[in-house]
Amino acid sequence: MPDLDQFRSDTRAWLEANCPPEMRKPVTADEDVFWGGRNTKFASEPQRLWFERMRDKGWTVPDWPKQYGGGGLDGAEAKVLREEMARIGARPPLSSFGIWMLGPALLKYGNDELKQEHLPKIAAGLIRWCQGYSEPNAGSDLASLQTRAESDGDHYVINGSKIWTSYANYADWIFCLVRTDGAAKKHDGISFILFDMASTGVSTKPILLISGRSPFCETFFDNVRVPKSHVVGTVNRGWDVAKYLLQHERAMISGMGERGVGRPLGQVAADTVGVDGEGRLDDAMLRGQIATFEVDEAALSCAAERAVDLAKAGQGHPAFSSAMKYYGTELNKRRHEILMSAGGSGALEWESERSHEGAKPRAWLRTKANSIEGGTSEVMLGIVAKRILDLPGA
Repeated sequence: MPDLDQFRSDTRAWLEANCPPEMRKPVTADEDVFWGGRNTKFASEPQRLWFERMRDKGWTVPDWPKQYGGGGLDGAEAKVLREEMARIGARPPLSSFGIWMLGPALLKYGNDELKQEHLPKIAAGLIRWCQGYSEPNAGSDLASLQTRAESDGDHYVINGSKIWTSYANYADWIFCLVRTDGAAKKHDGISFILFDMASTGVSTKPILLISGRSPFCETFFDNVRVPKSHVVGTVNRGWDVAKYLLQHERAMISGMGERGVGRPLGQVAADTVGVDGEGRLDDAMLRGQIATFEVDEAALSCAAERAVDLAKAGQGHPAFSSAMKYYGTELNKRRHEILMSAGGSGALEWESERSHEGAKPRAWLRTKANSIEGGTSEVMLGIVAKRILDLPGA
């Protein structure tokens, strides 16, 4: 494949020349992640340079069509880019629910007007999005949602609330599930709609977690007027869009279990435990736990690559993202359990959120939400049992 070999060579050279050294280091603080948005601020000059260079290249969304601000890469080229970024430890230039979740849904279900309006802004990091799915009485049973949208001429008037809305207090726009037909069966009568968080009647309230910090919010809608033209897909068929988006959300969440997140566990553990005369971690039990973890970590990474290849070939199973989500989140919890064990008494330090040690217990506690957000582990296992394994009674 000479053309792909040339693409790899050109990509490697471009990344070496354009990715600042500071952007090749592991993320250690919230400020290291660039989310974009109307009120965005860059944490550093290297962060700004890296984002703008990748944006201008179309590589914030490398496999999106160029007409929407993407790079127009095919599946093989996008895979090469991921591999070459991983080779030098390059950070993603832009983190965005618009990229991970809304974008794929718009590409599949959005009309031309919605695509032209929103996709280029997502690619350019101009708008920060949040997700309005779960409600106080509609979590795992999401289709029971009660936030309603009542018709009023060319607009809907939206009333209700959402919960666990990640970063809603920082978001510019929301993609939201609302009930547009209260008489329909619960999976019917739901519509997928987009609206500005600055709209009159929208308010948010952060939710504090036991870790001392949280991305989650309660979000309230009080007579929020939204143009009907903001509906994605067909009115009352929003559940189709919602399910498709969930596949991408779960694939995104599963990525937290993949390899290459910070320093290798063995190195981190050696800082506290030390090494023996042969240079091995001086704790045989912990060494075994880390070795087992790293095998499982490698397996997840391979499964993720296979999932991408199958999806690009049109052979992906729609429920496989649930298996990946379960495996990835449980693996991430194991990672932080090991980090706490490896850190000894120092890992219990709590006072400073920004301190090297203080971040460990807070991050460990935060991982407990991984197997709840985006669909609980129990729900994921149920989907796997029913839709992949076809078990009787599932």
